[in-house]
Amino acid sequence: MNRRFILNRQDGKLMGIAAGLADWTGVDVVIIRWAMIAATLLTGPVTILIYILTGWLAADR
Repeated sequence: MNRRFILNRQDGKLMGIAAGLADWTGVDVVIIRWAMIAATLLTGPVTILIYILTGWLAADR
C-alpha cells in the first residue's frame, strides 16, 4: 500500500481514479470499479460528484 493516493492515468479507463485507488489499496481494479458502480446506483449524483472532484484534485504520477 502506497502512502499517497496518486491517479494512474496509464492503466485507467476514464480519469485513472479506480486504477489509482487500486494501486493505493492493493485491491483489484475490477472490484474497485464494481464498487463505484454500486455506489453510484445507491447514492446517485453524490458518487459522481466525488469522482469528478477526486479526478480534479488528486495528484498525477
